[in-house]
Amino acid sequence: MITIQIEKVSVINIDDLQKISRDTFYETFVTSTSEENMRLYLENNFSKEQLTNELENSNSEFYFAILENEVIGYLKLNFSEAQTELNDINTLEVERIYVRNNYHGKGVGQQLLDYAIQVAKQKNMQTVWLGVWENNQRAINFYKKNGFVTFDKHVFMLGEEAQTDYMMRLDLIAKK
Repeated sequence: MITIQIEKVSVINIDDLQKISRDTFYETFVTSTSEENMRLYLENNFSKEQLTNELENSNSEFYFAILENEVIGYLKLNFSEAQTELNDINTLEVERIYVRNNYHGKGVGQQLLDYAIQVAKQKNMQTVWLGVWENNQRAINFYKKNGFVTFDKHVFMLGEEAQTDYMMRLDLIAKK
């Protein structure tokens, strides 16, 4: 396992955020969608304007995974109404957790997920949840290993292609 630094992202880091966002999404899904859908998704979801809006949202936080001064992954957390689905003040959404392919299996994703759970606990959240593509078995297994369970499904639009994501959650505080 390698040890990374985790640093909060601000608008001054927009170029690095756009690059890691586009690079890691492309690496992850290039073989599972059309070139056109990939282009549409990257343009719409990772434009500087869109990322700046997300960075300026007080209910969203981005973090870089840094190794030897290089950004090798990132994490996006959403709270309250910034969440893509639940919008519950007691939940934290891990909207994005991406790591460059050549760092898979080296503990980077685990450190980012652990950090997300730590943030949730600091903010007294009851639940951490996320969406994961139904065909991304590696990620599904990773989240299951970390105690997440599937509780629903939702549609994820990759360009013009509708895909199904499993919604998975980890309860931090037992419900009364």
